[in-house]
Amino acid sequence: MTNVFSHPERHHVAVFARQMLLPIELGIVHQMFGQARAGATAEGRPLYEVVTCGLEAGETRTDGDFTVHVPHGPEALAEADTVIVLSSYEDYDQDDPELSAPLGEALARVRQGTRMASICTGAFVLASAGLLNGHAATTHWRHTGEFARLFPGVELAPDVLYTDAGDVLTSAGCASGIDLCLHMIRRDHGMAVANDVARRTVVPPHREGGQVQYVRRPVPEPASPATSAARGWALQHLHEPVTLRQMAAQEAMSVRNLTRRFREEVGMTPMNWLIRQRVERARELLEESDLPVDQVAVRAGLGTAANLRQHFQAALSTSPSAYRRTFRGPEGMATAAV
Repeated sequence: MTNVFSHPERHHVAVFARQMLLPIELGIVHQMFGQARAGATAEGRPLYEVVTCGLEAGETRTDGDFTVHVPHGPEALAEADTVIVLSSYEDYDQDDPELSAPLGEALARVRQGTRMASICTGAFVLASAGLLNGHAATTHWRHTGEFARLFPGVELAPDVLYTDAGDVLTSAGCASGIDLCLHMIRRDHGMAVANDVARRTVVPPHREGGQVQYVRRPVPEPASPATSAARGWALQHLHEPVTLRQMAAQEAMSVRNLTRRFREEVGMTPMNWLIRQRVERARELLEESDLPVDQVAVRAGLGTAANLRQHFQAALSTSPSAYRRTFRGPEGMATAAV
C-alpha cells in the first residue's frame, strides 16, 4: 500500500474533514503546522507533514459557495501521529446512527497512542467514539448544552478556549483552533518554535487554554477605559513586585474597577494573569538561557526557586529542571545549574 505521508522524519498530522466543513479551520491547521521549522527559523527543516482526509476522497462541501478537494480517505488516519477532527455544519448531532457509524469506523483505523484533537464541534465526533470519557473537553459555546446532554461521561469545560488531556485535546470555536495548534507545537518543540510560527502568521503567541472563549462585551464601550495599558506596564515590570494599585494607576481607575474590567476582558483576575505571564517568562528563560533556576525565578518575578517550582507544577505538571531537559536536552544542560 502506498504511504499517504512522504516524509517519515516529520511528525504526521492528518486533518479529518467532513461534509459542510468550515474552510478556515482546514486552513488554520495547515498554516500553523506548516510554518513550524527546526531552530525557529524560516530556513529550518519542516517539523510536520500535514495531509487532509475524509470518509472518502473527493469533493467536500463547505459553508461557502465552493467545494474543497480532499485527496485522501480514512486510510490516512492509520499513518498519523496526530489526528485533528474539524467541525461540520451538518453532522455534529451523534443521535443519528447513519452519521455516527461511519465516523466510528473511520476512527477505528487510528493507531493506539495517536494524539487526537478537535476544533469546535469536532469534539462531538471524539466524544461519540468514547475518546473523551473521563476527560475534560470543550466545544463551541453555542453547542455546550447539547454536548452535555449527549455525553454525560465527559467533563465538559464550557467556557475555555481549549483543553489538554495528554493524548486528547479539544478546542472551542474555529479561531481557538489557532490557540490549540500553537499549544501543540509549543508542547512538541518549545516556545521558540511556537512563537516563530505566531510571528510569521501574525497571531498572538500564547493564549492560555483556560481563558474564556466568549466575552459578552469583547470591545470596551468608548466611555469605559480598557486594561491594555495596565497589562503592557506589568509585562515590562514582571521582574519587580507588581501590585494591583500600581496596575490600576496605569489606567487612572480604582483597584475595584480594574479588577472588574480585567475579568470582563481577560477572563481572570489581574493577579492570576500576572502569575501566568511570569510562568511564561520562566519558560522562555529555561528554554533560551543557561541561568540557574533560582536566577530564572528572580528574573521572572517569582522570587525564589521554591516559588517557581510550585507555580510550574501547578501550571504545567512538571518541574523547571524537567522542563529544561525536555527542550534543551543533555547538551543544553551542560552549563545550566538546575
